[in-house]
Amino acid sequence: MPEQHARHYHVSSAVVVALPAMKDDVLAALARMENVEVYGHEGGKIVVVIEGTNTGMLGEALSTISTLEGVVAANMVFEHVEPEGVTDDDHRTDAA
Repeated sequence: MPEQHARHYHVSSAVVVALPAMKDDVLAALARMENVEVYGHEGGKIVVVIEGTNTGMLGEALSTISTLEGVVAANMVFEHVEPEGVTDDDHRTDAA
């Protein structure tokens, strides 16, 4: 059987700490970023979900977030990797 190279789907969560006076500006900047979604926020803490096709994409997004004006810290909390479009012997695609 030929070897298949499945693409992978990466999902990460991160906590972003923003200066309270800059929180709205940071939220607006995060909303403009591709593959980044604000999951929730309270005070100066913001939880985001970052998605991509490799770990490098997640790291690049987190690095960009950490350089936003008003961000004090941005730390990855969790990363999960799933193969995309994995097929079994019957050539059926796994449903997510």
